[in-house]
Amino acid sequence: MGCSSPPLRRPAGGTRIFTVCGLAAAVVGLAMTVSCSAGTSGTGPPSAPATATPSTVPAAVPVTAEINQLRDNYSRQIIAIQLTNTTPAPVTVRGAGLASPLFAGTIEWQATPGGIELPPGQTKILPAQLRAPDCGLPTGPVSEGPALVLRLADGRGTESTATVRATDPYGVLSRNNAEMCLSQAASAVAVMRLEPELEVAAGGQSAVLKLTITPRSTPGAVNPGSTASLTINWIDQTTLLEADPSAPWPRSVSVGAGGTSQQLRLGIRPARCDPHAIAEDKVGTLLPLRLSVGGRDGILKVDAGALLRGRIYEFITAACGRQ
Repeated sequence: MGCSSPPLRRPAGGTRIFTVCGLAAAVVGLAMTVSCSAGTSGTGPPSAPATATPSTVPAAVPVTAEINQLRDNYSRQIIAIQLTNTTPAPVTVRGAGLASPLFAGTIEWQATPGGIELPPGQTKILPAQLRAPDCGLPTGPVSEGPALVLRLADGRGTESTATVRATDPYGVLSRNNAEMCLSQAASAVAVMRLEPELEVAAGGQSAVLKLTITPRSTPGAVNPGSTASLTINWIDQTTLLEADPSAPWPRSVSVGAGGTSQQLRLGIRPARCDPHAIAEDKVGTLLPLRLSVGGRDGILKVDAGALLRGRIYEFITAACGRQ
């Protein structure tokens, strides 16, 4: 109901006393109608009743997240969780855990004491070791990015938990899952390794790598239910090494669990001789085998190891120096 101003009364001393409604009307101006029942003006929206509870608006997550992987971490299955602070104030990250259906368990960043500070507008990388892969054959693309749970602290040290969907624009998680599952299936059939010795030809322009393949004595001993054979379809060159034309690399090599060991001799020569070839190398000594095993096709990268890696670098340096 609207409120009409009651008549003014003048006490004996001559001082006017306004009622509550009359005083409000005087303050806001004669042109504004005052409602005693709702306490609103005719030009604004109704105010909330006195018994209403204010709504709670969730605070925006102050960071965005992206998944990537540095080249020198390819063989170690370590990914990079890239966090970017999107606010004008520093944010401290004290914990981070990534959940993906492609891997068992939470992929966690091992937080440093006190966490890591993200200055305003800056990006920092949190390295995280991948967990065991879920090797069920894929049924389709993942519809959304993996959930990343963060423990954050503001400038006053107040800690909170936030969840953000991380983007994976380069397919890092699916690629690692495929490679790790392929490796798991292959290891159930045979162990493949590069011998540490490198045979350098007399002219120093070519050399021979030796890839030893040792079949498992019992199929499925490592991965129960796996197939008992694999095929090395072909071997790719690397950023540092290519096949010696006089000794082509073998193709369509069949390996069966319970079979005899074999050794493949791979003639190599430098794939490049520019000054940055070795200085910037990250993956040049990972030998890529194109495999088919257990219903999967993919690349298994065999690491040369520290000793052979050093010998390959020495060979390339000497061979390029003679050109």
